[in-house]
Amino acid sequence: MIQSFIITFRETLEVALILGIILSYLVRTKQTKYNNVVYMGIISGIVASIIGALLFSKIAGGFTGRAEEIFEGITMLVGALLLTTMILWMMKQKHIAGELEHRVSEELAEVHKFGLFLLVFIAVLREGIETVIFLGATSFVSTNNNMMGALAGITVAIFLGYAIFVGSMKINIKKFFNITSILLILFAAGLVAHGIHEFQEAKIIPTAIEHVWNINPPVNLDGSYPILHENGYIGSILKGLFGYNGGPSLIEILSYFIYLVSVLVLWRNIEKVHKVI
Repeated sequence: MIQSFIITFRETLEVALILGIILSYLVRTKQTKYNNVVYMGIISGIVASIIGALLFSKIAGGFTGRAEEIFEGITMLVGALLLTTMILWMMKQKHIAGELEHRVSEELAEVHKFGLFLLVFIAVLREGIETVIFLGATSFVSTNNNMMGALAGITVAIFLGYAIFVGSMKINIKKFFNITSILLILFAAGLVAHGIHEFQEAKIIPTAIEHVWNINPPVNLDGSYPILHENGYIGSILKGLFGYNGGPSLIEILSYFIYLVSVLVLWRNIEKVHKVI
């Protein structure tokens, strides 16, 4: 539930901020007659995202055995890749408000209603499809993933985005995205490790050392899992959020830390470039 909340909250807040910038620009420039175009773009993007979710569910439920392991592994790695590109892209958007307003003004200057519609539609659809893939990947990792967390994340993000743009709430957006980015980087590292695990199960990647350690305690006498077992209460939460594994292989551990180091190096380099600018 926690991982679903974080993912949908972050994704929905991003699109809420983008739409807020566009709508506030239309208000400031006294061009609210184009608000309906924005609303149509939002509705169309949501409908397209729902269709994408249904297609993903149909495809995901159609695999069994080795094909299922390969599909889950690919989904996890694609999810990690999208999370990484999203985080790094947001870090580069130092002047996102100005750039968005410039793009909107260009479309309106040429009376390209369809261009404005596409701008909004693609923004909503991109976040929607990413969310579908992320939630699909988390459902493979953690059985505790559910829609309540996802819906809660969407609801809170919408209210927060609205509060920010009506001026009733002031938050440090940069600091907020830095904190959530760290959580998502750890989550993505877990997806990479679990994706590698699925490929090992499918015999695509060699196992090498199967268990570098194995700290999963035995199942309780009543059939329940101990609290730190990866399927236990705390263990399953850590597994879903940070890729916790009680008995990882050597390649899983290496992939986890290689990913973390690589992303942190990229993050540091982007921060250096922005300081120079």
